[in-house]
Amino acid sequence: MPINLYNTQIEELIIHQVGNKCRGEGVFWNDHNTFLSDEITPLVKEFFFKPFREKEETWYQFVHEVDLEHHIVNTVVKRLFDNLNLLSFSKDIGRHMYDQSNHPHVKPGEVYIARLSNVILNDEKVNAIGIFKSELKHDFIQFEKSESQLEIMLQQGISLSKLDKGVIIIDRNQEEGYQILSIDSNKYDTKYWLENFLGVDLMIDENFYTKKYLKFCHDFSKDVVRAAGDKKDELLFMNKVINHFGTHDVFDQDEFLTEVLEDPGMQAEFENYKVERGAKYSIEDLSSFQISNSAIKTATANFKSVIELDTNVSLKMNFINAESFEKFVEKGWDEERQMYYYLVYFNGEKK
Repeated sequence: MPINLYNTQIEELIIHQVGNKCRGEGVFWNDHNTFLSDEITPLVKEFFFKPFREKEETWYQFVHEVDLEHHIVNTVVKRLFDNLNLLSFSKDIGRHMYDQSNHPHVKPGEVYIARLSNVILNDEKVNAIGIFKSELKHDFIQFEKSESQLEIMLQQGISLSKLDKGVIIIDRNQEEGYQILSIDSNKYDTKYWLENFLGVDLMIDENFYTKKYLKFCHDFSKDVVRAAGDKKDELLFMNKVINHFGTHDVFDQDEFLTEVLEDPGMQAEFENYKVERGAKYSIEDLSSFQISNSAIKTATANFKSVIELDTNVSLKMNFINAESFEKFVEKGWDEERQMYYYLVYFNGEKK
C-alpha cells in the first residue's frame, strides 16, 4: 500500500509538552492551536513526514484484549475524524501518553497532534491524524550583537533533521479499522511507543504476506542460490520470483516451486530453508495467500539488481526484461589472464 505524503497538508496542529510520570514531571497544556507561518510550514512538514518516506512501510492496526471501544487512542482518533474539536481531544492523547510514560527510560518531550489532508494512498486521497513526538534536545550556538561585541550563547533545541517518534493514522475503511504507519528512531523504549501508548500490532494481510515472502525469497537467493552458483544466478532467480508474483493473483507454493525452481534439489533446499528460517518472516506455515500488487512494487524497489565487479565495472539487470540478461550475457574463465569475464551481446548502444 504505497503512501505519498509530498502534497499532504497540515490542516490543524496542537503542541503539548509531556513529561515522565514516574519522575513527576507533569504536562504543559497548550490552550491554542499552533499557527504555522509560510516560512516554517515546509520545514515542519519535512520534519514530520521525511522519516516515513525513508522507512520501509510496515502497517499496523489497533488491538485490544477486550474490545476496541475500550481502546483510548482508537476512540479519540474516531472522534477527531468526525471533525470534533482537535484542541479538546488532543489533551486526551496527551493524558494517555503521560499515563504510559511511567518508565525511567521514557523521555519527556513535545507531542504534536495534527489533522492531515491530501494523503495519497494507492492513488486515492485520504484524511489522516498524525501524532508526533520530539524527545532529544541538541546543543546549538546563538549569537547576540551589541554595539562593540558579539556575545556567544549555548542553547538547546530540537533538530529538524530527526523526528524521534511518529504515527500516521489513516481513515480509509472503518469497517476494517484504521491503517497505521509508525516510526521510532529511538530503540530504548519501543514497548512504550507501539504497545503501551499506541496499542497496535502488525496488520496481517495480503500486503504483509507478499512483502514477507518476497523478502524470504530474496534472502534465500543470497544465502543458497548464489552459494550454489554466482551473482548472475541469484539475480535470475529473483527475476523469476518477481515475474511469478506479478503474473498471479494467488500464491500457491507448489506451483511457485515448479515454475521458479525447476531443479528438484533446489526445491528441497528451498523447503529446508523455509523450515529453518520461516518463523523469522512469519511464513513458516504459509503455502497460499492473495498477492498484493502494490506490495510487489514496494518490496522490489529495495532489491539490488547490479553485479559489481572488483575491476570497477558494474552490470545492471532490468527486472522487467531480465530474460535479456540470460540470453545475451555469458560468464567464462580466461586461462591466460586467470580471470573471470562476462561476454555481453548487443546490437547498438542506447543514447
